[in-house]
Amino acid sequence: MITALNIQNFKSWKQTGHIPLGKLTGIFGANSSGKTSLLQFLLMMKQTAETPDRSRVLHTGNDSTLVDLGTFYDIIYAHKEPGVIDFSIGWNTMKPMTIPLLDASNTERAFDKITFGASIEGNGNGIYVKKFNYRFDGMSFGMERQKDGKYKLTHEKFKAIRQQGRKWPLPEPVKSYGFPDQVVAYYQNVGFLPNLVLAFEQLMSSIYYLGPLREYPSRSYLWAGERPTGVGSRGELAISALLASRQQGKAIQPQKEKRKRRKTLEEYVAEWLKKLGIIHGFRLTSIAPNRKEYEVRVKTHPDSHEVLITDVGFGVSQVLPVIVLCFYAPEGSTIILEQPEIHLHPSIQAGLADVFIDAIKTRGVQIILESHSEHLLVRLQRRIAEELIDSNDVKLFFAENVGGSSTLSLLDLDIFGEIKNWPENFFGDSMKDLAAMTDAAINRKLKSNNA
Repeated sequence: MITALNIQNFKSWKQTGHIPLGKLTGIFGANSSGKTSLLQFLLMMKQTAETPDRSRVLHTGNDSTLVDLGTFYDIIYAHKEPGVIDFSIGWNTMKPMTIPLLDASNTERAFDKITFGASIEGNGNGIYVKKFNYRFDGMSFGMERQKDGKYKLTHEKFKAIRQQGRKWPLPEPVKSYGFPDQVVAYYQNVGFLPNLVLAFEQLMSSIYYLGPLREYPSRSYLWAGERPTGVGSRGELAISALLASRQQGKAIQPQKEKRKRRKTLEEYVAEWLKKLGIIHGFRLTSIAPNRKEYEVRVKTHPDSHEVLITDVGFGVSQVLPVIVLCFYAPEGSTIILEQPEIHLHPSIQAGLADVFIDAIKTRGVQIILESHSEHLLVRLQRRIAEELIDSNDVKLFFAENVGGSSTLSLLDLDIFGEIKNWPENFFGDSMKDLAAMTDAAINRKLKSNNA
C-alpha cells in the first residue's frame, strides 16, 4: 500500500508537502486545481517502470499509454528549463524484506516499510537522474551523479565493500530508480539491492487505473480467453475481466457473510448493481454454443423481461467497470479512480462509497480517487460515524489553485465523520444560493401581496 507521497516542481505543483495516504484517499477540489496531476504522477511512474527501455528516465507517455504528458518541458513547474523534479513515494511491502547484517551475529534485518526518493533534472540536452535512494529502517542506498557526470553508490548506516582490483566507474542508473547490474559485480555485499528495485516495480505493477470517460456498452462482446490485468482505462475490458474470472473459477468471500459460500465475481457484481438500485438482474451469456461472442443481459425490475445492456440507461455501463475493477484487481492492489461518479444519479454516487468500503475490507485494496461528488463524501462521512470504516483509514484532501500554483489541504476528519476544517467553497457555494433563493422568494411574495 502506498503510504505517502511528496512531489516538487511537477506541473502546477511547486511543492505538495507530505501527503499521507490511507486505505481510502479522496482528493476534491475545483477544475484545474491540480487534483488530476497527482494521479498522473503515479501513472507516469507506473508506465516508466513498465517500459522495456531501461535508459528512459521518465516515460511521460504517448497515445498508447495510461497518460500522455508531453515532454519534460510540459511537466516541469512553470515550464522552466533546466528544472528539477523531486519526489518521494513511501509504501508498505506485501511481505517483509531482509538484508544481511555485517557483524558477528551473521543475521538479517527485516523491514516492510520503504521510501523511494529521486531528483530528475531536465534541460535542452535531455533528462537525467541527479540522485535516487531507497530508505528503510534508518538505512539508505542509492546513486548520485557527480560533477563529472559519473555516478557513485551512496549508502548510510551500511558499509558497502568494493571488490579488489580496479575501481571501474558505475554506469548510469536504470530508468529513474534502478541500480545497474554492475553494482552487484563491483561490490561484495550488496546483492540485495536488486530486491529493492523489484519491490518498487512490484508496487508500480500493483496500480490499476480507471479514467473518467467510460466505453459505451456494446450489443455483443468478443472474448477469446484473454485474461486482462485490469478493466482498461476506459473500462473497455470489464466484460473480458468477468469472463476471465469465470474461467479461472475465482470467488469472493463476502465480508459480512463468512459462513456462507463464496460468490463468483459475476454474482458479486450483480448484487452490487442491485444494491445500488441500478438494475435488478445481471448476467453474461454466450450468444451460441462454441462461439466467442457474448452479450450482457439485464433486468430493470423483478417482473421485467431481460434486455441487452445497450437498451437500458447509460448509468449501468458507467458504474459497471468501477465495481468490476474493485473486486477483480488482485488483493493488496492500489486502485486509482478518476471521477468514478460521472454520469451517475446522486443516490448511486453515494452508494459508491459503500462499494469502496466493501472492496477495502473484502479484497484488501487501496483506493485513491479524484471526485467532485458531495454525495459520495457525505455517505463516506456517515459510514465513519457508523463505525463501518475507521477515520484513520480515510484521508481526504482539498486542492485549489492560487495564482497558477496548486496547494493541498488535509481535511481534519474526526471519528464521527465530521470535517473540522471545511474549506470555503468546497462544493461551490450552495448555502449562498439557498439564501439568495429564499430572499428572492420572499420578495416575490411581498410584491404579489402588495399588488
